[in-house]
Amino acid sequence: MTTNERPIGELHNPVMLRRTLDLLAPALAEPGATVVDCTLGLGGHSEALLATFPSARLIGLDRDTAALELAGERLAPYADRATLVHAVYDELPQVLARLDVPRVQGVLFDLGVSSLQLDEADRGFAYAQDAPLDMRMDQTKGLSAAEVLNTYAPGDLVRILRAYGEEKQARRIVEAIVREREKEPFSRSARLVEVIRDALPQAAKRTGGNPAKRTFQALRIEVNGELTVLERALPAALDLLAVGGRMAVLAYHSLEDRLVKQLFAAGSRNTAPSGLPVVPEQYQPRLRLLTRGAELPTDEEIAENRRAAPARLRAVQRIREAT
Repeated sequence: MTTNERPIGELHNPVMLRRTLDLLAPALAEPGATVVDCTLGLGGHSEALLATFPSARLIGLDRDTAALELAGERLAPYADRATLVHAVYDELPQVLARLDVPRVQGVLFDLGVSSLQLDEADRGFAYAQDAPLDMRMDQTKGLSAAEVLNTYAPGDLVRILRAYGEEKQARRIVEAIVREREKEPFSRSARLVEVIRDALPQAAKRTGGNPAKRTFQALRIEVNGELTVLERALPAALDLLAVGGRMAVLAYHSLEDRLVKQLFAAGSRNTAPSGLPVVPEQYQPRLRLLTRGAELPTDEEIAENRRAAPARLRAVQRIREAT
């Protein structure tokens, strides 16, 4: 149960684990509860869910076949209660229909890049390591980051860097990328990092960490369609949540967190026209917020696991059926 000769448990330290379990606990304590881990990864959260709630059934989804294999080994002691599925999380309605599961009591999203993807150099996610520019979470299909860099029109690249990386220097970076790809197509991450670094003014290099961070984030989101998938997945998962069920979402950048915040806020408000003396049931909120804004990891957790630093945790409870 290793990758790169290290135990899986050492590779994956689940973020905000105790708080996530506490938020989901009231919905999973009942016998026969089903919880979906929509982003299985290396199975750290799922392992804890299965151990903490011994009568719960778990359904784990992941688009990464390598992660599924390793998580399957980690969760082998719970094989009778765990069903692992190769799927993207916006496919949750189809997955549950195939499994004949009409409603679930818990849903967890741990968004972003998994520890496996960051730590395996040949995946190309980490700008600190030279690797092939792939960035596909599912390496069996889709365009790689190199293909995006080498084939997209300059205007589309600028749009991606601005929208998904919130990169203020997007046009300057794209101009440099276009010049360089005409000399030789991009294939490795170190060359892209060098081109980005050379393209930026000195002032931009002095703040915000590695100057390639925002570009790599933007490419990863584009390659995997992350925000588009998330926009479909979140409301679909809420619709499949039983009354009394709970959903927790860990987001790692502002674009993800904004989608989660907006959806949860909309579901927790009544939609009645103003001035009604009594609010009819169809206008009543269908969600109850379980977190006050986004909860953050503690300083102690960040000291132990630096990847927890950008995490933002939000959770809701389904309180009524939609009408």
